[in-house]
Amino acid sequence: MLSDAGGGLSQGGGQGLGDAPLTIGGVLKEIQGLKDKFKSEDGEDEASPYHALEKATVLQECRAFNDSNVVTNNPKRCCQLITKLLHLLTQGETFTSSEVTDVFFGVTKLFQSKDHNLRRMMYLFIKEVAEATNPNDVIIVTSSLTKDMNSSEDLYRANSIRVLARIIDSAMLGAIERYVKQAINDKNAIVASSALVSGISLFNTSPDVVKRWNNEVQEALSSPNEMVQFHALALLYQAKQQDLLAVTKLVTQLTKGNTRSPLADLNAANARAAYQFLESSLRHKNEIVVYEAARAICHLPGVEMNDLSPAITVLQLFLSSPKPTLRFGAMRTLSDVAGTHPMAIVKCNEEMETLISDANRSIATLAITTLLKTGTEGSVDRLMKQISTFMNEIADEFKIIVVHAIRQLCLRYPQKHRVLVGFLATFLREEGGFDFKKAITDCIVELMSAIPDTKETSLFHLCDFIEDCEYTALSTQILHLVGALGPSTSAPARYIRFIYNRVILENAAVRAAAVSSLAKFAAKVPSLRPSITVLLKRSLADEDDEVRDRATVAIKLLASMPAAGDGEADAGGDENHQSEPVEEDALDGDAETSEAAHLMLDGLPMSFASLERAVGLYALSMQSGTAQAQPLLFSTLPVVEEHVPAPLTKGTSAASKPLAGAGGGFGGGDSRVAPTAASAPATADPTAELYKIPELAALGRVFRSTAPVPLTESETEYVVRCVKHIFDAHVVLDFSVHNTIADQMLTEASSEPELYSVVGSIPLPTLKYDQTGHCYVVLSRATEVAIEPVTFTCELHFKVVDCDPQSGEADEDAEGFPEEYPLEEVELSTSDFMAKVNVGDFRRSWEQMGPEGEVLEKFALQFRRLDEAVAGVLDFLGMQPCDGTAAIKPTGTSAGLPPPHTLHLSGVFVGSKPVLVRAQLAITQSNDTIGCVLKIAVRSDDPDVSRMVADCIR
Repeated sequence: MLSDAGGGLSQGGGQGLGDAPLTIGGVLKEIQGLKDKFKSEDGEDEASPYHALEKATVLQECRAFNDSNVVTNNPKRCCQLITKLLHLLTQGETFTSSEVTDVFFGVTKLFQSKDHNLRRMMYLFIKEVAEATNPNDVIIVTSSLTKDMNSSEDLYRANSIRVLARIIDSAMLGAIERYVKQAINDKNAIVASSALVSGISLFNTSPDVVKRWNNEVQEALSSPNEMVQFHALALLYQAKQQDLLAVTKLVTQLTKGNTRSPLADLNAANARAAYQFLESSLRHKNEIVVYEAARAICHLPGVEMNDLSPAITVLQLFLSSPKPTLRFGAMRTLSDVAGTHPMAIVKCNEEMETLISDANRSIATLAITTLLKTGTEGSVDRLMKQISTFMNEIADEFKIIVVHAIRQLCLRYPQKHRVLVGFLATFLREEGGFDFKKAITDCIVELMSAIPDTKETSLFHLCDFIEDCEYTALSTQILHLVGALGPSTSAPARYIRFIYNRVILENAAVRAAAVSSLAKFAAKVPSLRPSITVLLKRSLADEDDEVRDRATVAIKLLASMPAAGDGEADAGGDENHQSEPVEEDALDGDAETSEAAHLMLDGLPMSFASLERAVGLYALSMQSGTAQAQPLLFSTLPVVEEHVPAPLTKGTSAASKPLAGAGGGFGGGDSRVAPTAASAPATADPTAELYKIPELAALGRVFRSTAPVPLTESETEYVVRCVKHIFDAHVVLDFSVHNTIADQMLTEASSEPELYSVVGSIPLPTLKYDQTGHCYVVLSRATEVAIEPVTFTCELHFKVVDCDPQSGEADEDAEGFPEEYPLEEVELSTSDFMAKVNVGDFRRSWEQMGPEGEVLEKFALQFRRLDEAVAGVLDFLGMQPCDGTAAIKPTGTSAGLPPPHTLHLSGVFVGSKPVLVRAQLAITQSNDTIGCVLKIAVRSDDPDVSRMVADCIR
């Protein structure tokens, strides 16, 4: 029978099966294709009945709500009117406050109707518009909803409870709490489920009230209804999620019990200890439970590859499911696993290749990106052929995901760089938006730094791209990149044509970048200098001031450099001539030549965003009198830390490389630092408040401020955080105190650390409810003594004064009573005295610093993975990773230990002492024990500083 059906389908679809084996999956796919075809043909001419609605017309029609005859005798018309209002709201139509009030009052007249459908529409509308309605108007409908909540009609009770939970505030919750609590164990499952869902909603505003319902919720957990069980478990978890012991007991109780709800089983998978329960759930009769159990196993922390096998097998079966939701869920989970255990899902490659042609583009994109993560070196060519046809059918947002996956594949198999970079370059020249083109450009730039063999071919691809590039930002970025790397290639003259074409054909911004790039070629390649000087002189008559200024400065600086020999000058005209670039040491001949070369080739020592912050702090310290008058030089600016994202180990692109910078000037902007202004946090600088306090301003300029450290739990009555402000000879502990008790006011609040010398403190005079204040403790530091990690305890001392919770004013006869509140320990580590500051060229800075103050050490660490070891070393040292070394590059080995990873770090120690670190991390295995070996070299001008930094590893 299946054979006949298959033959009929094949004949009708025009695609014979021939001798191919007939499968259930194939038949289902053909049926689904025919169904989608007929569905699309039938729905071609359908139009929305609510198309082109006018707000004024709908509001006019809604006046029928005031007619009791319409409400009573024609509820269908009222339902249609409410539907029109909801449609206008979902389409983004805005209503004035008076319009909202009129409509809201009109809808409340519908309470007199007994029609169930109209009542449900009315409840839905009230929930949607309650937030935009005047609170005084919302109170009017509360009495009607409360009446419905006590009705004998279950439909009214369930919906009124849901609506009240959305519109009522914490002050009025006490009036309905008793009714909601009773409804949790109602015999009607709809009412009980509504009460539990209302509790989940109310927990965000009144957690203390909802926590009192624990007994009722526990009883609802044993309800025979599946949905009630699920909502009860969700509410229990929400109430206990901060208590790890309570959550563990709940999980143990559920795994040993027999929950009827498949949805409730989903939330039982929380800990590694539940692996056996999760594995048994893979044989559950419900598909949702099976999938969630497989997903939970795949996301268990520290899960081993052998433990993933049963979950991967289940997900492999779901890849052939006729349900798109199961295919998408399985594909997404496998994609996540591929980032950590790619070899575990290799057996799914055949099923994933069939999904490349899936009608759902999200599933197809996940299949492609996952195959790129798990593919072998031999399958790269075949995958690229499949992707080439696939890329033309998807949107740019999916193309960007594919580009990132190709970058990871190229880093894993560097020998395939020609195929992969050529593939990226092909789509770089085709149609696409800015984000897509920028993703490809950034990918190629990163591959150039990671795989040196790709540099020349990639530069040529990028030069070919800017011949027809419509995006100014990408053109300027590529021009600065060519100016930085082009002179060091085997034939630098071949790039001059591409650059000069931009001077002739492009807008002012691109022309200015092209002039800067030409100047770099002239400075680094003496044989090209005369020819480039002739080209630059043509830009002296440019209509744009910036272009003329750059050309003028470049010609002036080039004229001060020694001229190339006649033979070199003649040879430079040949594009294929292999000109030797001038060495950097050769630029240091005389002072004038050296200054001209560095002006043209070196960028700013910091990013523009960091420069702006540093100048602002410099001005602030001068205004407050904390520093003596000094000239405004880079050396006298305050140290500003770089703000960069956390290290990336997979998926998205790593931090920008130094050679990818783009900006103005001959240095190509700040091409030496990765962060941009967009990556800097928007929060105010914490040191600004210190300079406003005379006692603290007298301590001098703040060297750096650490991130806030919580000293209490976030749910306690007094929430305290500590920020450590580092000065040259002092440390100021800034305690931020937040009062969460409505009927208490704190006065004379201060914190006292132990085991450390305190030279001063500034208490907090008054702290009212829901306010945050600061108290300060000043610690002295002997600058001649080596810095060592110190841990000390703290206590919060204050007076508690009773006050009116409404007005916040203290009672007239309240004197208050002293109180002490213990805080968590505060650690003052050596890394707190280190500022994260990037250097432009790490290798050059390393050689210039010299080995005089170098310290070499070797440590055995307890990390089992390289990414964890890198994060641990960064945390120990508190320094800034350079050259993108914080990102772990994927390797082509399918088994065994990963290769050693090199880490470059830079920073500035207190006292403005630069520090550089080179570290090598290697995962080792001895018997059955896996560990990490760290070899570290620390350089500084002060050997004592190098020793203190090396001792940070613990």
